[in-house]
Amino acid sequence: MNAKLQRWQLFLRLLATLGLMVVTWRAFGWGPEFGLSVLVFWAHAPVMLLSFVALRWVNRQEAPSWFALLRAWWQELLSLDLVFAWQQPWAHQRWPDSSPSSSTRFRPVVFLHGYTCNRGLWNPWLRGLSEQGVPVRALTMEPAFGSIDAYVDGIETAIQDLEQRYPGVQPVIVAHSMGGLAIRAWYRKHGRKGRLTRILTLGTPHGGTLWARFGRGRNGQEMRRGSLWLKELTAQEALSLAAEFDCYYSRCDQIVCPVETARLAGARAFEIEATGHLGLVFHPRIQQDVWRLLQLAPEGASPD
Repeated sequence: MNAKLQRWQLFLRLLATLGLMVVTWRAFGWGPEFGLSVLVFWAHAPVMLLSFVALRWVNRQEAPSWFALLRAWWQELLSLDLVFAWQQPWAHQRWPDSSPSSSTRFRPVVFLHGYTCNRGLWNPWLRGLSEQGVPVRALTMEPAFGSIDAYVDGIETAIQDLEQRYPGVQPVIVAHSMGGLAIRAWYRKHGRKGRLTRILTLGTPHGGTLWARFGRGRNGQEMRRGSLWLKELTAQEALSLAAEFDCYYSRCDQIVCPVETARLAGARAFEIEATGHLGLVFHPRIQQDVWRLLQLAPEGASPD
């Protein structure tokens, strides 16, 4: 379902672009107007630029520089089409989960995506880690617009499978955006100290986000600042839970804002500079930190 959603979004972008090209060709011929109509495919670029500019006000207590915002915006544009026009709609099954016969060198890792995404988000990770012999699970959490609680049992199934295949080796969780809330919801139902090595969240709206007011579905509502779901989740968590989390965040995150909402109280927090929301998934610093966590033996060759 998530991949079909991505394909429909791409189809509508292409349809709008081609439609305007036909209109301008009939009205003006092969003039500059025809060429400019191609830019409709990237009409989201100036809109997204405004969301980055707004961070100077939204994060005014920790305002990023203009240079950092422009750099993050440009990198986010490149990542956006890679993920939403290719990896997620068409290549989400290209790199399957890996289950090497033994795990004497590496801890297993479970990847959890964010809102309206799917496992294709993690393709660069899946390729590199699988080739190195790391046990990997990457979930597609569905339904796309269901409650975050609906993803909990699927996460439990993946973790149980790894526990049975690799007894005594606790997995690492890497969760982007909404995925970080999903693992907290999993912990509320199934978690206990010692089942996981570490939980890394990348741009997760632990305190909700302003943009969730425009989100569709139950999960969109649950990520709103001050939502009943978030209040209940926080109230039902043990105070010691945050010590198992590393929260990676950016002042240039145009989706999870204000910036403090990406930091879970009591958890370790690491700022990634000049990086947008999607860019956190591909940042080298985060990849290096995950790689170090996964190793049970002295460091060998690094994944791509």
